Amino acid sequence: MTEHGPDLHGEIAAGDSVLARVRAIQSELPGALQRVAELVLTNPTSAARATIVELAERSSTSPATVTRFCRALGFEGYAELRLGIAAETGRAARAAGWTVDIGREILPTDPLDRVLAQIIAADARALQDTSGRLDLDAVDRAASAIAEAQRVDIYGIGGSALVGAELQLCLHRIGIPSWAWTEVHNGLASSALLGVGDIALGISNSGQTRETIEMLAEAGSHGATTVALTSYPKSPLADVADIVLLTSTHETTFRPDALSARHPQLVVLDLVYVAVAQRTHERSDAAFQVTARAVAGHRAEDEPTAEGKRTRRTSAAEATKGVNPDGHFG
Repeated sequence: MTEHGPDLHGEIAAGDSVLARVRAIQSELPGALQRVAELVLTNPTSAARATIVELAERSSTSPATVTRFCRALGFEGYAELRLGIAAETGRAARAAGWTVDIGREILPTDPLDRVLAQIIAADARALQDTSGRLDLDAVDRAASAIAEAQRVDIYGIGGSALVGAELQLCLHRIGIPSWAWTEVHNGLASSALLGVGDIALGISNSGQTRETIEMLAEAGSHGATTVALTSYPKSPLADVADIVLLTSTHETTFRPDALSARHPQLVVLDLVYVAVAQRTHERSDAAFQVTARAVAGHRAEDEPTAEGKRTRRTSAAEATKGVNPDGHFG
């Protein structure tokens, strides 16, 4: 294990699933090995049943190339790879309770129940893989730094911006001064004002988004602690971060990596947020109570009339009765 998570060119974390390993190093593999990786990811069940010669033929490579692919993943040979994939796909099917081929493409003619099963299976696999490769020590360091931070900057572009906005809202709710930046000029201006004691978090599934890399690097150059949330530990974003939080994705038809990464990213950031709230329990609880009272007047409640119909009660005094005891919004 390295500062930036598992070293996929050396020792691989024991919790990493086979398919998560493949996705993590796929972009770094040479062309022939990439073709093997694509075939395995597209249909892992079929790959687990194929002989080394069959897999080589299907990927337009050679048995020697398949053997090199296995060693790049940390396996001695093809037999270990097949067993690993078979065990993994079998566990996922049993856990899900469906006979769903997770590597199967979603067709335009598929009924919605089949599409739903495929999406849930893919997301469940991505969450399991994320749980296996996530470094909890890194989460602990990130949460402790955020809990003590003077201010927190969050950077994300496109879909990552939506994920960053969720974290910003949660942190702001418990009194952590935080801003989410989705435009590079404003983000750079803010990152240039950070310093020691501040936190900057960059979100990019690929770790290749230039704007996010630039903003995070700028923050780090001024002494801020930098955190990266990505699926690729060898990416440029991970390289400029002090702490790296790794996710995993499992794309399906119509849902490429960037979109399928959303749920794992939210789960990891939710874990970070809860860990921050634990470390600032008294302050967080007080903030919940104050913010709940502030918006209580905007809660609408049903109240029966003499005619039996239900009307909305919206007065501030009455609406406060609907605030949850723990101060959460309902």
